[in-house]
Amino acid sequence: MHSNELTTIHINKEHLHFSSAHFTIFSNNQREDLHGHTFYVSAVIDCLVNENGLAFDYNLIKDALNRLCSTLDEKVLLPTKSPYLEISEEDGYLVAHFGSERIPFLPRDVHMMPLRNITAEELARWFLEELVKDTPNFSTDISKIVVKVSSGPGQSAQSTWEK
Repeated sequence: MHSNELTTIHINKEHLHFSSAHFTIFSNNQREDLHGHTFYVSAVIDCLVNENGLAFDYNLIKDALNRLCSTLDEKVLLPTKSPYLEISEEDGYLVAHFGSERIPFLPRDVHMMPLRNITAEELARWFLEELVKDTPNFSTDISKIVVKVSSGPGQSAQSTWEK
């Protein structure tokens, strides 16, 4: 194998998941009920193989994804960029305001995310953006990263970054 050959690495480990509650917002007056998923996260990375036959240390990607999953695990996820949801602090609670609804949460149970909605597609983009921030630490020879977030069997979204 030549050192300038492109290879594709698949990172799809059982421990790369998080369980969170959310509700999808469909419009200014329609949303799902609060419910939970166990979301699974995986990554596919295109990169060059170096002269010693190694692309990069896979543990760096696995550890980064695991850290991100850990921040979301066992939390209620709320989007801070939704045009239909406002979040305020009231009497020690985080309160999500949706239309005429007032939905209180304990702050320790919530992870607010800079997203428009809590969907697999928005989560895939968030994971990818967070991972790309660390890409130079993994390898300068990475040319493409695809992150997939699955909210159940047969239902997933993915986001792609390319150099």
